[in-house]
Amino acid sequence: MAQSVIQFDTPALVPADPQANTTQVLLDRVRETPNNPLFALPVDGGWKDVTSAEFLDQVKALAKGFIASGIKPGDRVGLMCKTRYEWSLIDFAMWFAGAALVPIYETSAPSQIQWILEDSEAVALIVETPEHLKRFEEIRSDAPFVHSVWQIDAGDLEALVISGTGISDEEVEERRSSLHGSDLATLIYTSGSTGKPKGCVLTHSNFLELARNARAAVPEVVNPQASTLLFITTAHIFARFISILAIEGGVKVGHQGDTSQLLPAMQSFKPTFLLAVPRVFEKVYNSAEQKAEAGGKGNIFRAAAKTAIEYSKAEMTGHIPLGLKLKFAVMDKLVLSKLRAALGGRCEYAISGSAPLGDRLGHFFHALGLVVLEGYGLTETTAPISINLPSKFVIGTVGPALPGCSVRLGEDGEIEAAGINVFKEYWKNPQATADAFHDGWFKTGDIGEIDKDGYITITGRKKEILVTAGGKNVAPAFLEDPIRSNPVISQVVAVGDAKPFISALITLDPEMLPMWLTNNKLDPTMLLSEASVNPTVVAEVQAAVDRANARVSRAESIRKFTILPIQFTEESGHLTPKMSIKRNVIVKDFAKEIEAMYAGVSGAVD
Repeated sequence: MAQSVIQFDTPALVPADPQANTTQVLLDRVRETPNNPLFALPVDGGWKDVTSAEFLDQVKALAKGFIASGIKPGDRVGLMCKTRYEWSLIDFAMWFAGAALVPIYETSAPSQIQWILEDSEAVALIVETPEHLKRFEEIRSDAPFVHSVWQIDAGDLEALVISGTGISDEEVEERRSSLHGSDLATLIYTSGSTGKPKGCVLTHSNFLELARNARAAVPEVVNPQASTLLFITTAHIFARFISILAIEGGVKVGHQGDTSQLLPAMQSFKPTFLLAVPRVFEKVYNSAEQKAEAGGKGNIFRAAAKTAIEYSKAEMTGHIPLGLKLKFAVMDKLVLSKLRAALGGRCEYAISGSAPLGDRLGHFFHALGLVVLEGYGLTETTAPISINLPSKFVIGTVGPALPGCSVRLGEDGEIEAAGINVFKEYWKNPQATADAFHDGWFKTGDIGEIDKDGYITITGRKKEILVTAGGKNVAPAFLEDPIRSNPVISQVVAVGDAKPFISALITLDPEMLPMWLTNNKLDPTMLLSEASVNPTVVAEVQAAVDRANARVSRAESIRKFTILPIQFTEESGHLTPKMSIKRNVIVKDFAKEIEAMYAGVSGAVD
């Protein structure tokens, strides 16, 4: 890392408009490009465009339905739905009606639904499927504020549109224009990995000002010629913000909520950029490698990957040797071009967030022609605090602060943020709000560094730093991320707080395991319980651990690991809805397995 600085500010590129609200991005879009496609709907294996003007008409019609149903200005309404076109339609319609959405993950349990509806005092709930409705019915008596429930798949949105035909355009405009920048735009509940979820109050200014400035920061990515296929859940702030940014920039958006259909959808939609988390990039890479292995071309794939990474690194230095150019051209034709085609053939950029991508994948996809712009943010910062820029991206960093945003380091290296993106408060929780800020700066909970150009490197999570019995501070993510990149591995949880050494709990990936087992001449129908003790599988996991250990000192290395015969899931309580591990829950639930790794060992170990 280059010389570090304490604070870095990026001035806003677009003047603030405190009187405006998020609906302005749609009105501006219709004024600029009324007949350009803003969305595309899946129809018979193809896509049907929806123009900006058509979307606005649909938004107004649905807003009238909400008004007719009794939704009042300032009301909160729950939405439980996978990523699909209706998500954005409902979002904007609710704003045009003067109200705000409270997203609920479609995987949420009845108790989680109940807490969010009760705490937010939501007056209505929109669900997608009969299954969602069934979960709500279990707790309906404990949701006293809810007076209306609508189900998308039952045609209730269409019924709302019909019921709203008596509402005037003037009433809708009055509702819409009454919202100002400081008003509530959405109430998003945190994952609750350390207690009951807290509601983050995000304002219209948070969305509007950040969208306008983000568009100005990355015009190469966000523009009317661009398109993206959203598959990350829109209930999460990451995809939610991108969906608003897309309207601000005139990007055509398609949706594919079923990730098993992602590749076919990409090949037909042909996006210019993607929004993904590192696990998606790992899966794309690992699947390609295992398919090549199955076809007897595993060595060719690995050689191509090695060449691609070398090529990208050389390109970053500004000089690519002729021999490497020729070698890359061959490998590109044999292997890499096929991967490019699998992504639709037009994809130039990807925005990655939620966890570190790592140098290996960053360089691999860069050589593929896909510039992966790693960014960083939280729900409390309306998603992005920073992002790498197409004109200057530094693999391994999360880029500089976006325009209108500032970052600084606290005394202990914690990243603090301020600016147009920082949330207003936690809903009905002044103590939690006060605890989250330091002299007006939001404390992210992440440890990092900032170089002289403002590029941020995340080095660990403050609450997750392990301190061994020998006093060594260890950031678990630095060990976990490279191990998780192995195709047979699903999750890794490093442990060792106050213990003699670092150890790890590891789970296997049930999707990738059968193909890997086949390629290694093992029974592909092997159960997780059998695979977890299979010598060949254990050796593969050991090799992945050894590679991670090579990056750190001996005191920081993983000495022992246990392969669990189960999966961490949201249903089991071990993952958040965005698939992050609940470290404290896992450590508690698998305390016996952890203690077994330290049996007979006392004191610090070198």
